[in-house]
Amino acid sequence: MTAPVLDTKYVFTLTVMVGDVTSAGETGVGVRRIIPIHGGEVKGPGLSGEGVSGRICNLGADFQVIRPNELIDLEAKYALETDDGATIYVENRGIRFGPVDLLQKLKRGEPVDPKLIYFRTQPRFETGHDKYRWLMEHIFVGSAARHPDRVIVDVHVVL
Repeated sequence: MTAPVLDTKYVFTLTVMVGDVTSAGETGVGVRRIIPIHGGEVKGPGLSGEGVSGRICNLGADFQVIRPNELIDLEAKYALETDDGATIYVENRGIRFGPVDLLQKLKRGEPVDPKLIYFRTQPRFETGHDKYRWLMEHIFVGSAARHPDRVIVDVHVVL
């Protein structure tokens, strides 16, 4: 017997508005940074034809560690509210890596072509709303892009 083939399907895009970076400095494992999340939105076709849309609420933050080789470990935590009133907790972990000169440009808030940076995440969701329980019953992966004031994550469900 062979294992099932992995495939993915696009479900929605998260646009996360971010603020100025606060740094806790070098902690021994890397430079700890905290980036506040000020809002944003979620839009997309959803799963099985059901549309998903809403806004980011109960604002959170992206907690990062920049390793000595410039690899960035990310862990964002926040909540979103769907247009039909469901609240969904989001915990999105990932990594961002690329050429050092381009990562330095991103740190300074300068634009960089997202195709040149490896930025992948694994979002996890929690909700008590029955319509969105499917978010807790699947694995998701995201392909992300950092912009000066926002992060855009295209989220795919692993089938």
